[in-house]
Amino acid sequence: MNLPAFSRRTFVAACALAAASLAHAAWPERPITIVVPYAPGGAADALARVLAVKMGAKLGTSVIVDNRAGASGTIGAAYAAKAQPDGYTMLYDATPYSINPHMFPKMPYAADALQPLSLVSLAPNILIVKADSPYKDVKDLIAKAKAQPGKVNYASGGSGTVQRLASELFRQKLGLDMVHVPYKSGGPAITDVMGGQVDFMFSTVAASSPLVDSGKLRALAISSPKRSPRLPNVPTVGETVIPDYEVYEWNGMFVPAGTPPDIAGKLQKAVAESLQDEEVKKRFSDVGAQPIGSTPAQFADYLKKEDAKWGEVVRKGNIKLD
Repeated sequence: MNLPAFSRRTFVAACALAAASLAHAAWPERPITIVVPYAPGGAADALARVLAVKMGAKLGTSVIVDNRAGASGTIGAAYAAKAQPDGYTMLYDATPYSINPHMFPKMPYAADALQPLSLVSLAPNILIVKADSPYKDVKDLIAKAKAQPGKVNYASGGSGTVQRLASELFRQKLGLDMVHVPYKSGGPAITDVMGGQVDFMFSTVAASSPLVDSGKLRALAISSPKRSPRLPNVPTVGETVIPDYEVYEWNGMFVPAGTPPDIAGKLQKAVAESLQDEEVKKRFSDVGAQPIGSTPAQFADYLKKEDAKWGEVVRKGNIKLD
């Protein structure tokens, strides 16, 4: 059959489109990997594993968690960003994703190398002090900081952590002079708050609420706009001293840029449906996290706000990596 040149081009294009459609229809044909750019055992890792099991059941394949920790999450994020955009690699990241571009002189991957898939969850932080601290509420802490500039100190698991920046945002909003005491991780920081070596810190609900419940720590405030069901008697920072204060440890899912829209759509649907599972809801709730399951557009909008907020905090505080 002799076809005109235009018809041949159209025929070839149609065949290529059909082949791509068939390939996408067969997806997934092998296990999918979720890259977690943090060490095993942390909150992000634990929640990613819960989600991976449910997503695998919905997609009809195994979903494997691959921990690639280091450099505040940038090593794992760079690995995912450089993966083939074929739907077999995802990134499960957290708030440092929005902080790192303002802390590192140069990022190891391009800003547009990853595309948002879904905001997975939001978890507030708690402002904690030792159980017998003289600070009975947030106003006591502020009064001391105003009366004795530079004498009140606060801990964190490192300069680029959301716990550090939550304290820095608190300090900046109130115009306080306080001293940051960095630790290599959140655990030792909490221990020193319990021991009274450090005045306070913002810590995750998962790490701190059991210690609050057992009377080893006192919670003065929570960083979400509304009170937590886990700690209903703990007021928010917003209702107490800073009306617009809001800080979350968010978790979200990304895919490499260029992932076919139909495959990305199937992945996003699997995330959203998995987050509606009652077992998943309970597991997230147990660590103080609220399941979300947004659209890519909603997640992209949220990331823009986070980028602007943390960029301003880092610039104003002249915060550098430890």
